[in-house]
Amino acid sequence: MTIWLKKKIYFYLPAFKSRNFRLFFSGQTLSLSGTFMTQVTISWLVYGLTNSAWLLGLTGFLQFVPTLFLAPFSGVLSDHWSRRDLLMLVQVLGIIVSFTLTTLTFLGFVDFRLLMFVSILGGLLKGLDMPVRYAIVIETVDDRGDLGNAIALYSAMLSSSLFIGPAIGGVLLATIGAKYCFLYDSISYAIALLTLAAMRLQPTLQPDTPQINDTWQKLQEGFSYVYSTVPIRTILLLLTLHGLVGISHMALLPIFAADILKGGGGTMGLLSAANSGGSVIACAYLSLRRQVLGLEKLIALCPVAIGMGLIAFGLSREIWLSLLMLVVVGGGGMLQVACSNTIVQTLVADDKRGRVMSLYSLAVIGTLPLGNLLAGILAQYIGAPNTVMGCGIVCLGQAVWFSRKLPLLTSWIKLKTNSSGELSNPATP
Repeated sequence: MTIWLKKKIYFYLPAFKSRNFRLFFSGQTLSLSGTFMTQVTISWLVYGLTNSAWLLGLTGFLQFVPTLFLAPFSGVLSDHWSRRDLLMLVQVLGIIVSFTLTTLTFLGFVDFRLLMFVSILGGLLKGLDMPVRYAIVIETVDDRGDLGNAIALYSAMLSSSLFIGPAIGGVLLATIGAKYCFLYDSISYAIALLTLAAMRLQPTLQPDTPQINDTWQKLQEGFSYVYSTVPIRTILLLLTLHGLVGISHMALLPIFAADILKGGGGTMGLLSAANSGGSVIACAYLSLRRQVLGLEKLIALCPVAIGMGLIAFGLSREIWLSLLMLVVVGGGGMLQVACSNTIVQTLVADDKRGRVMSLYSLAVIGTLPLGNLLAGILAQYIGAPNTVMGCGIVCLGQAVWFSRKLPLLTSWIKLKTNSSGELSNPATP
């Protein structure tokens, strides 16, 4: 890479100046793409084995329900222990689970019950590592002024993984089979472990595992802090509603691929990749932003785009239109999540970052099991298209509610940023 090109990259994407962030970004992109590929593959196999919308929704429920219980405790641990060590532990556990599934698939022992069990184990791993992933970002950049860009790039990493994983998974499903999707996941975990081991972070936390009573006290402090900080509380509530109705259509994609659009594994991969493609576009835009002020207005527009996109997707019977609408829905969803992440990380105090980001993770992902289960039940009785359109209508209602909170949210952001709207001191309580 030439010096000129490096300067250009570091000018527009300053977080990449930090070696630790480059390692974190590359390793986690690969690891998360394998994780999302496995999720899509499991859903496709479950629907192929059972042909049941309800069991498909149950699979989505089991993939995320452990996050509801583990994320808050993971947040407490990340405020008291090395976040890198916690992530490395999760990668090791992920390798064990993924390699076992890969081996059983190659031997021909995969059935519905095994896939359900693996979904539960995957949910446990998500509950352990998601809050830590969000909280560790601030440790990977050498300059606090690059934090906003690092958060945007982290969101881009997440969305790129959502794009790359299902896209490659769709190709593998259509050509050489599901077992190679699981093999990719196993290899990606190992590479992510190596990149985490190569990071050299400054020690900021002392290994001090809290006792049980102290853990409950820390959890209560985190909940009280979020409840008393109105902007954070408002954003987390919107994300909770988004997790219930704005993402649950992903659990029904196998039905649209197989029954509505009359396709196969390749169609399933295209639908998943289109949703994530919109996310990549949204994060490419966010990574070039320098100002925090104004993101709250983008958040207010996102439920409108998501709602209209879901309604059109439910009505569509043409694959090109379905793909286009999923790009809109994916872009709106990622903008909402990434902008919310940036604002929350701007407002939160450092000593409560792990716990607040665990509640953020709970709002983004922890509500998915309930949304997936509800979507599966509704799809069983009223059909997948009607279910998706109903979710779109609810999203439009969210936009109206959140727009009324904008003046208060804007005033809080102005207090935490300088006159230009850029992040002034993210560590200030």
